[in-house]
Amino acid sequence: MTVSHRRAFTLAALGSLAALASPWASAQSAWPTRPVTIVVPFPAGGGTDAFARPLSAMLTKNTGKQFIIDNKGGAGGTVGATVAAKAAPDGYTFFMGAVHHAIAPSMYPKLDYNIETDFIPVGLVSSVPQVIVVNPKKVPVTDLKGLLEFVRKNPGQLNYGSAGNGTSHHLAGELFKLQTKTFITHIPYRGAGPSLQDLIAGQVDMMFDGLGSSAAHIKGGRIRALAVAAEKRAPGFPEVPTSVEGGVPTYQVATWYGLWAPKGTPKEAIDAMRAEMVKALGSDELRKAWNGLGTDTPDLYGEAFGKFVSSEVKRWAEVVKHSGAKLE
Repeated sequence: MTVSHRRAFTLAALGSLAALASPWASAQSAWPTRPVTIVVPFPAGGGTDAFARPLSAMLTKNTGKQFIIDNKGGAGGTVGATVAAKAAPDGYTFFMGAVHHAIAPSMYPKLDYNIETDFIPVGLVSSVPQVIVVNPKKVPVTDLKGLLEFVRKNPGQLNYGSAGNGTSHHLAGELFKLQTKTFITHIPYRGAGPSLQDLIAGQVDMMFDGLGSSAAHIKGGRIRALAVAAEKRAPGFPEVPTSVEGGVPTYQVATWYGLWAPKGTPKEAIDAMRAEMVKALGSDELRKAWNGLGTDTPDLYGEAFGKFVSSEVKRWAEVVKHSGAKLE
């Protein structure tokens, strides 16, 4: 065998070994070959679920493989985040977190994961304004100015539910109290879904909720929207005024949801998921669904999404510090 033949044989052998060592090298285009799990760190029925399930259904439709939602609620979304961070990084487990996970580092002294280093950012799924909603039978007001007048005349009489201590619902409420110099009692739950159900049932008076999870109940008349915490009115809800219109221009809060992969997940799997995510979010079906949930479809992926998350971690640390919010 000549030197050139030996060199060619050696290179071919090494290539074969590399392909065997990394199945992604030969099966990249086939992903996914089996069901994919998306860990949602809150109970069913909350804001994260409201976006995760339509996205999962579209991914299933487009790929022909199942994308399964696995709800792991508890501790303001940190239990599910821990489960996802420790999952096998094989390209078949992803994590759908939220703004809550940018708040958690400043609320929880010890976490079993780091949202910035234990996950690889895939992309932003949605970003919706918070909405101030009340049970119309328990809170006799129709707008934000009426609410402020009521709570100032009746300090401590109203309470608000949240998805749990340290979540955006909790912090949004504390920020509102801080900026308006009012007092409303906080009632934490194990997710936005249970809190929202108790709001509808009249067990709690109000919520500072993500518009996505409240949308159907607002349209159904089960709860009343007083204002969205934004400068502009939300897509799909032109009748709901803004906090600026309600006389509290500094009160602007958004709830966003994003997709991550556990650290160590093959780049090929992340690239494939990102491509499928772009395709799903660009579909007319999801654009229409997102509009009905009060938001537009975003365009923020990979490193740019990661930088956004880091900026949110810093931003919410300042909010926590100035509001004095603590875990109860």
